[in-house]
Amino acid sequence: MTPSTVSTIPLAQRLFPFLKWWPRVDRSTLKADALAGLIGAVVVLPQGVAFATLAGLPPEYGLYCAMVPTVVAALFGSSLHTVAGPTNPVSLMVFAVLSPIAMPMTPHYIQLALTLALMSGIIMLALGLLRFGSLVNFMSSSVVIGFTAALGVFIFASQLGNFLGIVSAPAGFTELVLGAFRRLGDARPWVVLVASATLAIGALSHRVLPRIPPMLTAMVLGSITAFVLNQALGAERTGLRTLGPLPGALPPLSFPDVSAATLQSLLPAAIAVALVSLTQALSIAHAIALKSGQRLDNNQEFIAQGLANVAAAFFSGFPTSASANRCGINYDAGAKTPMSAIFAALLLVLVLFAVAPLVAYLPIAVVAGILFLVAWNLIDFRRVRKILSTSRGESAVLAVTFFATLLLDLEFAIFVGVLVSLVLFLNRTSHPIMRSLVPDPRHTGRKMTEVEDGLLECPQLKILRIEGSIYFGAVGHVQRHLDTLREHSAGQKHLLLMSKSINFVDMAGAELLVEEARRRRAGGGQLYFYSLRKPVEELFERGGYIAELGRENVFRGKREAIGGVFTRLELSICATCRARIFEECASVPGPQKAR
Repeated sequence: MTPSTVSTIPLAQRLFPFLKWWPRVDRSTLKADALAGLIGAVVVLPQGVAFATLAGLPPEYGLYCAMVPTVVAALFGSSLHTVAGPTNPVSLMVFAVLSPIAMPMTPHYIQLALTLALMSGIIMLALGLLRFGSLVNFMSSSVVIGFTAALGVFIFASQLGNFLGIVSAPAGFTELVLGAFRRLGDARPWVVLVASATLAIGALSHRVLPRIPPMLTAMVLGSITAFVLNQALGAERTGLRTLGPLPGALPPLSFPDVSAATLQSLLPAAIAVALVSLTQALSIAHAIALKSGQRLDNNQEFIAQGLANVAAAFFSGFPTSASANRCGINYDAGAKTPMSAIFAALLLVLVLFAVAPLVAYLPIAVVAGILFLVAWNLIDFRRVRKILSTSRGESAVLAVTFFATLLLDLEFAIFVGVLVSLVLFLNRTSHPIMRSLVPDPRHTGRKMTEVEDGLLECPQLKILRIEGSIYFGAVGHVQRHLDTLREHSAGQKHLLLMSKSINFVDMAGAELLVEEARRRRAGGGQLYFYSLRKPVEELFERGGYIAELGRENVFRGKREAIGGVFTRLELSICATCRARIFEECASVPGPQKAR
């Protein structure tokens, strides 16, 4: 949304965005939203438990994240179908940044997770209020794909111990993998059986039971398998540990640690979490908006996600974002307004009252199997193959982000990926393409084409098209090319720049062009422009460069430019020239006529 558009929105709607969609709510939308909300409440039950475990928190915290934060995001967002709550990338980030500081599942760890939610929420909220909605554009799709693929691999590593029935301490990727392989002899066969069965059921159930969420099917059937084995063989023999009972269905109030030392130590992680959460939320919201035809306000989405994370900090949650699975299911289920997300949160409370006692029997091996399924789905093999086969630069960004995520601290890996993206972008923009042009004799209307075999250039005039921007980063490259032209084409003292492909010129670029004009004049020629973009021309005017370049050397169109420059060429050279590439050349007797 542009500033002018924002200014026309009533103040009440800017403060309370739900006033925009509330008039749409009627009996038919409420019915559709209630049904979509019920499906969402059922879907989030296994997800919440799995993602909380992945984050190193008690399972109920994942379910609490799908209550108050979901309602807050629905009320303050601009999307009609986005559903906030626990997500796999953000959950893994929580575990990766907090496990080196505190032991997972402990009160201190939980309080740090609350603080991380508060800090990342405030960062998101500030970015939204400052209207930095375009900030996520600096994270390219290659960074996101590489990061999420590495998260998938990291989930595999982090859950290897639970999958094998081996108790392992939190560690980095390499230590987790090596530690699991060193202790393969300690693996519990029945644990591996249940985890593998859960994984297989989740992977195949969509073919047999397409209407039931695969994670829910896997959780139920995997738990039944574990229960039967424990009853038949005994828990001591099988080694199948369970999560234990949930303390309650309603989220209790919580209080993060806001001491200066804690805030300082978590700041880099909070920035990284905010960036990942916003990128995930915006990409999902825009993907669904393309289907629904809705226009989104990025800044309002920042604000909504920020407020949701602040709410999570005070209602027993942890950092949240938009969930790809839940958003897609919400839209496909026929949701009409954000009331569907609100219904999902309220109905989750009712569902929990009914099934909370059963969660006590949920085996950790089943959760590990579900998370293996989540990890596999995080790796977008199709997009990875496409990037690797299409662009070396994007492939480098993907690879660097992938390995940085696995080998560095997770909160810094995302910055490495963004930094590499920016470096490659700056490298591309600092080398604008420069093509020598001539009129194409195969077309009328002075159509220009790139110089190729069989096409002659004017011996006095070089026509050059610069594609890109001439800014401080590109000045060196452009200067070297212009120096080469003067050195190897000394006879072409005049240079005409086709300028409509020059997107932007800064002061350094303008000063370069002024210096080139001086050198051309010193050599008996001149520098000319045609089809200057208005912003570039305005910069020349404001900076006083137009006087040094010569106003008479700036032309509006191609015909005017060639006609104007032709009058300044040396006719004695034209009389002996055999190129004859301009229409104006016909006015000068050629070599044959001179005999």
